[in-house]
Amino acid sequence: MEKMKRSQRVAFITRTLSDSPGRMFSLGYFADTLNSAKSTVSEDISIIRDVLAQTGQGIVQTFPGAAGGVMFRPWVGQDKALEIAERLRGLLIQPDRLLAGGYIYMTDVIFSPVWSQELGSVFARCFEHTSPQYVITMETKGIPMALMTARALGVPLVILRREARVTEGSSVSINYVSGSTGRIQTMSLPRRAMREGARVVFIDDFMKAGGTARGVRDIVAEFSGRVVGTGVLLATVEPENKMVEDFLPLLTLSIEEPPTPGMRLTLASKLRQALAEPGEADG
Repeated sequence: MEKMKRSQRVAFITRTLSDSPGRMFSLGYFADTLNSAKSTVSEDISIIRDVLAQTGQGIVQTFPGAAGGVMFRPWVGQDKALEIAERLRGLLIQPDRLLAGGYIYMTDVIFSPVWSQELGSVFARCFEHTSPQYVITMETKGIPMALMTARALGVPLVILRREARVTEGSSVSINYVSGSTGRIQTMSLPRRAMREGARVVFIDDFMKAGGTARGVRDIVAEFSGRVVGTGVLLATVEPENKMVEDFLPLLTLSIEEPPTPGMRLTLASKLRQALAEPGEADG
């Protein structure tokens, strides 16, 4: 490759790092690819690190030594995360989204690549300090957000199935009680999907009574693992006593009864605290 100008090198390195968050790249890789000296690449990386930190778009970490290199971690600032949550509230509060049974239509948001990436970055900010080894979710609506959360954290995504699949080999299955309906349901996790003793973060789209979240904790325990964080896009105020206690919703929903039926959607009180817990990491 011909020698590039600094602006061209910076563009290439930035794109490469941002496309693979959590992946370590050696300085030699960029030096060889760009036909540049390692010292030059190091200066370019310093520029990228400073700009991304100043604009709140992520953190570039460098690691010394023969096994070192450079890594990008998406990192949304507290103000930006709260702004994302507020924009989401403004979108979902529309009256025509209220469905029978106290649910809100959210499919267009959940399956939007733009929204799922933004929400994944918020969840990653909230749970990064727990050092998870996996992100886990229940099929199917939670998958986009969980995938983007896993991408931002640089860890694999594990998907729980409602039925075991032959193509995934032997699985562990458990029965759990749905908190909202009281019905017995099943979830399955392939034995090869997650190693024993793992730390996982559970991400889902909606929580009413917390039955699914409780079931996830039980099945992770079958692998001697631990759920170190539970994040949901939306949780209902009622029932007040959920089947799990430690969870983080972005928004909370309360339904107003007749004669003036409607809904009230607010930013969860836990959100600001969760965003403030992890300190801004050093580059």
